[in-house]
Amino acid sequence: MNFDFNDDQHEIKRTAHDLLAARSTFERVRQAAESGAYDERLWSELAGLGWAGIAVSEEHGGQGLGMVELCVLLEELGYAVTATPLLPTALAALAIQQAGSAEQQAAWLPRLASGGITGALGVAQDGVTELVADAGRASVIVLIEDDGARLLTPEQATIEAVQSIDPTRHHARVSAPPDAGETLPGDVAGVLDHAAIAVSAELVGICQRGLDVSVAYAKDRKQFGTPVGAFQAVAHTCAQMLRETESARSTTYYAAWAADAEPALVPEAAALAKAAASEAGRQVSASAIQVHGGIGFTWEADVHWLFKRAQMDAALFGSAGAHRKRLTALVAGRLAGTFSA
Repeated sequence: MNFDFNDDQHEIKRTAHDLLAARSTFERVRQAAESGAYDERLWSELAGLGWAGIAVSEEHGGQGLGMVELCVLLEELGYAVTATPLLPTALAALAIQQAGSAEQQAAWLPRLASGGITGALGVAQDGVTELVADAGRASVIVLIEDDGARLLTPEQATIEAVQSIDPTRHHARVSAPPDAGETLPGDVAGVLDHAAIAVSAELVGICQRGLDVSVAYAKDRKQFGTPVGAFQAVAHTCAQMLRETESARSTTYYAAWAADAEPALVPEAAALAKAAASEAGRQVSASAIQVHGGIGFTWEADVHWLFKRAQMDAALFGSAGAHRKRLTALVAGRLAGTFSA
């Protein structure tokens, strides 16, 4: 069995990596964070490449690919800590494609897939969602609630900007009256699973970048004439970072494959992926700061962008602990059914 990407997926990854290495340097990430505004030229370029609609059906103007291809892109966007609304827009499109009516899909998906408008996705409690990425600029917001999901326009909701630890992405608090918006009639649980997988992919990219810059620094930085990577404490830290990164990667791409090929496996796979990726994102990005030593704690060092994005992604659509709890319940329920049969 071949667990590698196919040729097309490798090409998507290579193209995304090379483009973002040139267009989304840490210098540009810093500029976006300090200005409070996204690089609109970069967003237009990514939208022109069809990235926002890579997992949207061709019928609705997308590329008709799957979760694996979307995760390949999101991993590279996480690697570059790219300051764009692509992730929330892709999540809104996934939600409408999976749970929306035919009329809702026709009305919104072509514009989301083209990047002509942006979207947002959040989970509401008592009509309020505390943290919705890029809701402030979205033309359509999908709020998932206990009893279903609603599609809202900005005019139908109250949107308040939230200052988060991560200035490279804009967050907001969203609330709406119970009767506002349109109900999405489809599978809401599946929407949350796909969202968890997508965010996990971005966390994989963050982990890989943290590992790469830490290993490079450990090879270059010397103390007493010896690279600090030769010291056991640093070497062991980097080895642990690799283990956690690969754990997040393997579980995330297993979940993405399940979303495309084995839908029955998705609930457990998504919970496993988000638990592993959330934990890895926080641990690896924190370890990257430690490996960089004193300079790693300064504003001038770039590793804090990884740490901040990881903290927010780890909380989106459920923490590691919440997903471990969910995974335990899912597995226990499956095993109980097996034993009772």
